[in-house]
Amino acid sequence: MSAQVEHTDVGAYALGLLEEGDRRAFEAHLRGCGSCQAEMREMSGTASALSALGAGEAGADDASAPPAPVIDMMRRKRRADRRSRRAALVIGTAAAAGALVAGVGVGTVLDDEGEAPKAPQAPPIAGERFTGTNPGTGASGMVGLVDKGWGTQVSLELRGIKGPLRCHLEAVSRDGERSVVAGWRVPDKGYGVPGQPKPLVMQGGTGLTRPEISRFEVRLDDGGTLLTIPL
Repeated sequence: MSAQVEHTDVGAYALGLLEEGDRRAFEAHLRGCGSCQAEMREMSGTASALSALGAGEAGADDASAPPAPVIDMMRRKRRADRRSRRAALVIGTAAAAGALVAGVGVGTVLDDEGEAPKAPQAPPIAGERFTGTNPGTGASGMVGLVDKGWGTQVSLELRGIKGPLRCHLEAVSRDGERSVVAGWRVPDKGYGVPGQPKPLVMQGGTGLTRPEISRFEVRLDDGGTLLTIPL
């Protein structure tokens, strides 16, 4: 036990079987461990009885020693407990390493920039999907809609746009009400174009319910519509 104090050494300590270094380490552990203290109290009577039995077998000069079979049994139990813990540690470490390798593999597949993301990512476009294209601007996109108690969660994937631009996505209701879902800036390299094939993917929301929405529009902040996605 010199490398690590073990709770299962309560019995060995109660019977006086620990070596000097292990005994001191366990006594330091015992002062702060309520479960070991409770177990020591429960075992105190058993330890006294075994010591008395040992005195009857070994004579008065060795009155504090438990019987030899008890000593052998306790030592075998300590060795078996330690082997079991070492095996569990090896198995747990191997499982954790396997999970780490699997996580890195998933991250490598998901990341479009060639860098492993911090965590595996969920599919970006969730829910009921609708698509639209605009040959005039070259823009194309998809929205995914999920009904929520507060309105509608909206995911957007947008391709075929070059910057620099400032844009926003609007939900348009059947009676003409407009609700801004999200806004963003398009860098010079753009999204979903030659040289930069990665699309813009983002998520927002609107207070309009799914049945109230008739379409989505990707609009320029300074005026003009890049793309309409009808429902």
